[in-house]
Amino acid sequence: MAGSETRYTLARPTFDKPVKLLIVVAPYYKDIADDLVAGARAEIEACGATCDLVEVPGALEVATAIGIADRRSNFDGYVALGCVIRGETTHYDTVCNDSSRALQLLGLQGLCIGNGILTVENREQAVVRADPGAMNKGGGAAAAALHLVALARKWGGQRRGIGFRPASEDIILAGDSNGPDRA
Repeated sequence: MAGSETRYTLARPTFDKPVKLLIVVAPYYKDIADDLVAGARAEIEACGATCDLVEVPGALEVATAIGIADRRSNFDGYVALGCVIRGETTHYDTVCNDSSRALQLLGLQGLCIGNGILTVENREQAVVRADPGAMNKGGGAAAAALHLVALARKWGGQRRGIGFRPASEDIILAGDSNGPDRA
Protein backbone atom coordinates (compact mmCIF):
# COMPACT_ATOMS: atom_id res chain seq x y z
CA MET A 1 0.00 0.00 0.00
CA ALA A 2 1.41 3.38 -1.01
CA GLY A 3 0.20 5.04 2.19
CA SER A 4 2.60 3.02 4.36
CA GLU A 5 5.79 3.91 2.45
CA THR A 6 8.36 6.32 3.84
CA ARG A 7 8.79 9.41 1.68
CA TYR A 8 11.44 12.11 1.65
CA THR A 9 10.10 15.62 2.12
CA LEU A 10 12.10 18.72 1.21
CA ALA A 11 12.68 21.28 3.94
CA ARG A 12 10.36 24.27 3.75
CA PRO A 13 11.72 27.07 1.61
CA THR A 14 12.50 30.42 3.19
CA PHE A 15 11.89 33.82 1.66
CA ASP A 16 13.41 37.25 2.20
CA LYS A 17 10.47 39.00 0.49
CA PRO A 18 6.74 38.36 0.94
CA VAL A 19 5.13 35.54 -1.05
CA LYS A 20 1.49 35.54 -2.09
CA LEU A 21 -0.20 32.49 -3.58
CA LEU A 22 -3.60 32.02 -5.12
CA ILE A 23 -5.46 28.85 -4.20
CA VAL A 24 -7.88 27.86 -6.97
CA VAL A 25 -10.28 25.15 -5.86
CA ALA A 26 -13.08 23.24 -7.56
CA PRO A 27 -15.39 22.40 -4.62
CA TYR A 28 -17.51 19.80 -6.43
CA TYR A 29 -16.97 17.49 -3.44
CA LYS A 30 -17.16 20.24 -0.81
CA ASP A 31 -15.91 18.28 2.23
CA ILE A 32 -12.89 16.98 0.32
CA ALA A 33 -12.16 20.43 -1.12
CA ASP A 34 -12.38 21.98 2.36
CA ASP A 35 -9.75 19.53 3.67
CA LEU A 36 -7.48 20.22 0.68
CA VAL A 37 -7.78 23.97 1.29
CA ALA A 38 -7.10 23.56 5.02
CA GLY A 39 -3.92 21.62 4.31
CA ALA A 40 -2.78 24.14 1.70
CA ARG A 41 -3.43 27.13 3.96
CA ALA A 42 -1.55 25.55 6.86
CA GLU A 43 1.52 24.92 4.67
CA ILE A 44 1.41 28.41 3.20
CA GLU A 45 1.18 29.99 6.65
CA ALA A 46 3.99 27.76 7.96
CA CYS A 47 6.26 29.32 5.31
CA GLY A 48 5.19 32.84 6.29
CA ALA A 49 3.39 33.37 3.00
CA THR A 50 -0.14 34.62 2.38
CA CYS A 51 -2.88 33.47 0.05
CA ASP A 52 -6.16 34.31 -1.58
CA LEU A 53 -8.81 31.73 -2.44
CA VAL A 54 -11.10 31.50 -5.44
CA GLU A 55 -13.61 28.78 -6.31
CA VAL A 56 -14.36 27.56 -9.83
CA PRO A 57 -17.11 25.19 -11.04
CA GLY A 58 -14.94 22.16 -11.78
CA ALA A 59 -11.45 20.75 -12.29
CA LEU A 60 -11.38 21.78 -15.95
CA GLU A 61 -11.77 25.45 -14.99
CA VAL A 62 -8.88 25.51 -12.50
CA ALA A 63 -6.15 26.07 -15.11
CA THR A 64 -8.20 28.73 -16.89
CA ALA A 65 -8.63 30.65 -13.64
CA ILE A 66 -4.89 30.41 -12.96
CA GLY A 67 -4.12 31.68 -16.47
CA ILE A 68 -6.47 34.64 -16.02
CA ALA A 69 -5.02 35.45 -12.60
CA ASP A 70 -1.48 35.31 -13.95
CA ARG A 71 -2.28 37.78 -16.72
CA ARG A 72 -4.31 40.16 -14.57
CA SER A 73 -2.93 39.97 -11.04
CA ASN A 74 0.31 39.75 -9.09
CA PHE A 75 0.53 36.33 -7.46
CA ASP A 76 3.88 34.61 -7.02
CA GLY A 77 2.43 31.14 -7.42
CA TYR A 78 -0.71 29.03 -7.56
CA VAL A 79 -2.20 26.01 -5.81
CA ALA A 80 -4.65 23.96 -7.89
CA LEU A 81 -7.09 21.92 -5.79
CA GLY A 82 -10.04 19.69 -6.51
CA CYS A 83 -11.12 16.10 -6.75
CA VAL A 84 -12.16 13.86 -9.62
CA ILE A 85 -13.65 10.50 -8.64
CA ARG A 86 -14.00 7.78 -11.28
CA GLY A 87 -17.57 7.36 -12.47
CA GLU A 88 -19.29 5.12 -14.97
CA THR A 89 -18.19 6.95 -18.12
CA THR A 90 -14.96 8.04 -19.80
CA HIS A 91 -15.61 11.63 -18.68
CA TYR A 92 -13.31 10.86 -15.71
CA ASP A 93 -10.37 10.25 -18.07
CA THR A 94 -11.02 13.45 -19.99
CA VAL A 95 -11.22 15.59 -16.86
CA CYS A 96 -8.14 14.00 -15.26
CA ASN A 97 -5.99 14.20 -18.37
CA ASP A 98 -7.07 17.63 -19.58
CA SER A 99 -6.89 19.38 -16.21
CA SER A 100 -3.44 17.95 -15.55
CA ARG A 101 -2.21 18.77 -19.05
CA ALA A 102 -3.44 22.37 -18.83
CA LEU A 103 -1.68 22.91 -15.50
CA GLN A 104 1.51 21.37 -16.88
CA LEU A 105 1.44 23.68 -19.90
CA LEU A 106 1.06 26.71 -17.64
CA GLY A 107 3.96 25.46 -15.55
CA LEU A 108 6.14 25.06 -18.62
CA GLN A 109 5.41 28.71 -19.41
CA GLY A 110 7.01 29.63 -16.08
CA LEU A 111 4.09 29.71 -13.64
CA CYS A 112 4.78 28.26 -10.20
CA ILE A 113 1.91 25.79 -9.72
CA GLY A 114 1.35 23.02 -7.20
CA ASN A 115 -1.13 20.49 -8.55
CA GLY A 116 -3.39 19.13 -5.84
CA ILE A 117 -6.26 17.93 -8.01
CA LEU A 118 -6.95 14.45 -6.73
CA THR A 119 -7.73 11.77 -9.31
CA VAL A 120 -9.04 8.75 -7.46
CA GLU A 121 -11.04 5.59 -7.92
CA ASN A 122 -13.43 6.14 -5.02
CA ARG A 123 -14.49 8.51 -2.26
CA GLU A 124 -12.52 6.69 0.44
CA GLN A 125 -9.25 7.30 -1.44
CA ALA A 126 -10.15 10.98 -1.78
CA VAL A 127 -10.91 11.40 1.92
CA VAL A 128 -7.55 9.93 3.00
CA ARG A 129 -5.59 11.98 0.46
CA ALA A 130 -7.34 15.25 1.32
CA ASP A 131 -7.16 14.86 5.11
CA PRO A 132 -4.56 17.29 6.53
CA GLY A 133 -3.82 14.71 9.24
CA ALA A 134 -3.27 11.87 6.76
CA MET A 135 -1.79 12.25 3.27
CA ASN A 136 -2.40 16.04 3.15
CA LYS A 137 -2.27 16.46 -0.62
CA GLY A 138 -3.45 20.07 -0.28
CA GLY A 139 -0.42 20.83 1.86
CA GLY A 140 1.78 18.98 -0.61
CA ALA A 141 0.48 21.06 -3.51
CA ALA A 142 1.11 24.27 -1.57
CA ALA A 143 4.63 23.09 -0.71
CA ALA A 144 5.29 22.36 -4.39
CA ALA A 145 4.16 25.86 -5.40
CA LEU A 146 6.31 27.44 -2.67
CA HIS A 147 9.38 25.46 -3.74
CA LEU A 148 8.88 26.60 -7.34
CA VAL A 149 8.54 30.22 -6.21
CA ALA A 150 11.81 29.83 -4.30
CA LEU A 151 13.52 28.44 -7.42
CA ALA A 152 12.13 31.22 -9.61
CA ARG A 153 13.48 33.82 -7.19
CA LYS A 154 16.82 32.05 -6.93
CA TRP A 155 17.29 32.05 -10.68
CA GLY A 156 16.07 35.62 -11.13
CA GLY A 157 13.83 37.24 -13.69
CA GLN A 158 13.24 36.21 -17.26
CA ARG A 159 16.06 37.02 -19.65
CA ARG A 160 15.63 38.40 -23.14
CA GLY A 161 15.82 35.82 -25.87
CA ILE A 162 14.43 32.88 -23.90
CA GLY A 163 11.44 31.13 -25.39
CA PHE A 164 9.35 32.12 -28.36
CA ARG A 165 9.04 35.68 -29.61
CA PRO A 166 5.59 37.01 -30.44
CA ALA A 167 5.00 37.45 -34.19
CA SER A 168 4.84 41.24 -33.77
CA GLU A 169 8.40 41.24 -32.39
CA ASP A 170 9.61 39.26 -35.42
CA ILE A 171 8.10 41.86 -37.73
CA ILE A 172 9.90 44.69 -35.93
CA LEU A 173 13.17 42.81 -36.03
CA ALA A 174 12.73 41.96 -39.72
CA GLY A 175 12.84 45.68 -40.52
CA ASP A 176 15.97 46.19 -38.39
CA SER A 177 19.13 46.83 -40.41
CA ASN A 178 20.86 44.05 -38.50
CA GLY A 179 18.31 41.49 -39.74
CA PRO A 180 15.88 39.35 -37.75
CA ASP A 181 18.51 37.05 -36.22
CA ARG A 182 21.01 39.69 -35.14
CA ALA A 183 18.92 41.87 -32.84
